[in-house]
Amino acid sequence: MSLVIGNDAETAAMEYLQAQGLSLVARNVHCRWGELDLIMQDQQALVFVEVKARTSERFGGGLGALTYGKQQKLRRAAQWYLARQTNPNMACRFDVVTLGLSDQSCTWIRNAF
Repeated sequence: MSLVIGNDAETAAMEYLQAQGLSLVARNVHCRWGELDLIMQDQQALVFVEVKARTSERFGGGLGALTYGKQQKLRRAAQWYLARQTNPNMACRFDVVTLGLSDQSCTWIRNAF
């Protein structure tokens, strides 16, 4: 997947979530454990959003790419991020937004893991 497609997918996911009432906190946060695509605020919860875009659903589509190892990296990256915040004990969750590039579908999975 090219950087342009990834950036466009993240923008589409961000706009979709904003239309659902979430607000953007940060985007493309990098640390030694990886990248947090989107960090959004949903009322009192901080939401770490992994964005997956795929041209087809073969091999499990976007959700199939979210392996246990990837989930662990995201958890560590989120812990790193939270440790640098003024309220590191705030409620948080991990959501996934999958985008189907061929059919323009968007699926939001709350509390994905």
